[in-house]
Amino acid sequence: MQTIKIQSNDKISRILIGERLENLSRLIPAGQVVVITDTNVSRYYGSKFIDAEIITIGTGEKSKTLKTVEEIYSRLLEFKADRSTFIVGIGGGVVCDIAGFVASTYMRGLRFGFVPSTLLAQVDASVGGKNGVNFKGYKNMVGVFNQPEFVICDPRFLTTLPNREILSGLGEILKHAAIADAGMFAFLEGNYAKALALDLPVIQKLVSDSVMIKSSIVNRDEQEKGERRKLNFGHTFGHAIEKTAGISHGEAVGAGMLVACRLAARKGLLARSAVKRFKTLMTRLGLPTDIKGKPAALLDAIHKDKKREGTKIHFVLLNAIGSSVVVEIPIKELEAEIADIL
Repeated sequence: MQTIKIQSNDKISRILIGERLENLSRLIPAGQVVVITDTNVSRYYGSKFIDAEIITIGTGEKSKTLKTVEEIYSRLLEFKADRSTFIVGIGGGVVCDIAGFVASTYMRGLRFGFVPSTLLAQVDASVGGKNGVNFKGYKNMVGVFNQPEFVICDPRFLTTLPNREILSGLGEILKHAAIADAGMFAFLEGNYAKALALDLPVIQKLVSDSVMIKSSIVNRDEQEKGERRKLNFGHTFGHAIEKTAGISHGEAVGAGMLVACRLAARKGLLARSAVKRFKTLMTRLGLPTDIKGKPAALLDAIHKDKKREGTKIHFVLLNAIGSSVVVEIPIKELEAEIADIL
């Protein structure tokens, strides 16, 4: 097992790579525990849960709403939860986001931890302290920064995932390599087939490298005032594509990254050969490279992006494979170029 730490202002979050769900009880304090999970995870792994109050929500982004949060608050009241209650989110990114948001806001804050059940959640949603829900169809519009006390990355969860969920997680892994680690990108190029086959040493290395990249950035910029914005590479277009094209988060982020690479090449920041290399790896990983979606709908989503400030938006571009920069781009400029890029 490998432990990676994230230091926030008042606590340390531990990411435990290779730890087992069965050891969860060793990490939580004595007292009342409430597990928040979803119907799929409960069906596959409910028999392995610790003795706790269980709240089961629906699956998918449709459940990531304030209505779901309100229903969980009501259940916590029924359980007579108080400030000593510990919340554990066991599930994918939606469960982790909701559990973290609920724990951070109920009675002004409860302690909490995560057991992410998807590859995407293990390398992204459960790490870094962003917790939130969607609002009126727009991603993560309501939320908080608050670190879980621990994250258990149990590789056995991945064996029951559908292929599309694996691809979604590999999209985020590709993002981490692209923005910060040329060596990791090269490793993924040489081992993409093993990654797709869930070869344990390869997957654990990719999860570990991804968490190391994200945790080091979060340690330097927890509140996303500067460098942490790099973790949004591909997400400006990605969230818009996800909303308008109906594909998964990881697939949409992959498509968004390719759009960002093309934009970087148009601006003279990134070599055309690097764009080709990026697209080739996306194809080998099975991520979509043909971007669907109407420019007007994409622009509407971009106008509502959280990274927008006035008439400009903080946009992440590559200046080389493994190196990235954050630039301010006028939204008018994106409007002028988006049709050509797509």
